Amino acid sequence: MIFKEVKIETLAHPERGSFKIGPFGSSLKKHELVKSGIPVAGIENVLPNQFVSSFRKFITQEKFTQLADYEVKTGDIVVTTMGTIGRAAVVPKNIKTLIIDSHLFRMRVDKSKVYPPYLCYAINGYEGLKRRLAQMSRGAIMEGLNTTILKECSIPLPPLAEQKRISAILGKCDRLRRTRRYALQLSDTFLQSVFLEMFGQETAKDFPLVTVESLTKIGKNTLRTGPFGSQLLHSEFSETGDIAVLGIDNVVQNCFTWEKPRYITYKKYEQLKRYTVFPSDLLITIMGTCGRCAIVPEKFPTAINTKHLCCITLDKNNCLPTYLQACFLRHPFVLKQLGISERGAVMPGLNMNIIKDLVLPLPPLPFQQKFAQIAQKFERLRTQQREAERQAEHLFQTLLHRAFRGELTSSDFDDEAVSALSKEFDVKQPKPKSTVEVAEYLRTKVNQQETEAVQLTLPGLE
Repeated sequence: MIFKEVKIETLAHPERGSFKIGPFGSSLKKHELVKSGIPVAGIENVLPNQFVSSFRKFITQEKFTQLADYEVKTGDIVVTTMGTIGRAAVVPKNIKTLIIDSHLFRMRVDKSKVYPPYLCYAINGYEGLKRRLAQMSRGAIMEGLNTTILKECSIPLPPLAEQKRISAILGKCDRLRRTRRYALQLSDTFLQSVFLEMFGQETAKDFPLVTVESLTKIGKNTLRTGPFGSQLLHSEFSETGDIAVLGIDNVVQNCFTWEKPRYITYKKYEQLKRYTVFPSDLLITIMGTCGRCAIVPEKFPTAINTKHLCCITLDKNNCLPTYLQACFLRHPFVLKQLGISERGAVMPGLNMNIIKDLVLPLPPLPFQQKFAQIAQKFERLRTQQREAERQAEHLFQTLLHRAFRGELTSSDFDDEAVSALSKEFDVKQPKPKSTVEVAEYLRTKVNQQETEAVQLTLPGLE
């Protein structure tokens, strides 16, 4: 069944100002924001199909009286017009008095024509709308989303009952997708607990302090960046070849991943041998998203790294790559030297000299080996979680595609399927309090997942 397409502007509620962007310029100044009062929603409150109900900006009741036209209510759709533009979410039922800032666009729709969650899914996921936005903004620097452009875009509009049915199916899958993502985030706290208990400030005072440079293998170029300038040009890369070239995309997830293939010829490699990457080397991003770390896998083919990475070859009789990676990502003493107040924050800048001069506590090798064993089990669990998340995302995108083509049936994603898919990881698992508990938890989960296949494929969606 093919649904008729309608322009978004035709779905507006008949009341005046139903489609409205937040207050600009002198209407709301920074000094008028207060620590508590009436919340002000911004782009940080809008994720795709999810409204985040935690606020950091407020105005007084008196100021709200002046800005009442910008109030959002339950069932309104808010769309980001700056930053990551075009994200849409429905305002939930538990929201009380609230206004939007200048970076959001409020859409109050005629509910006799369109079901708000359906319109939200269409704005976030309908490929035809995305293509239209790209076409209408082509040739200009799109610093923000022009609300006129959004109103001119069209979406497929089935009957209201069908919109609600589609939204219910997509909602189930979307919740599963978010649960997968949350499970992956939650599991990272387990290894953090292990690391801090084994090597945190209380324990680290018994370990000698050393520099990263002193931990490298004896020899030349054991701490290095990649070739600069004319040494290696983009024009010399190819999608197939003899020698792989590693960059930020291989490291940015804090684990090694094969992404866009980049190769050079063996002849070119002969000129750049000093930049060879070896198995168990630690790679650190020093441009773009700085401070991400990954360990080169064992039995890795010959490769070099780009100038965007710092590569460290360690003396593994003194320091294990797993321990040094964890220090970069988790140790408060190291993060403080890097100018980071909390784990996961944006790193201000990084270069090879900063890295080699970093000071860190060096525990005995058996301590490092014990942590590495726990981390290895943890990573096996994480690998399966990442695959589960990838499959859930693929399933959601498949359902979206079917929905807007009128091909989505109720059997595609029923309650029984949701229940089966949701059992693979229990996000309500309490956070362990000790190294032993964490290690035992990880061992249980890994053993469990070794005997239970991850299965997210549904009938008709193979």
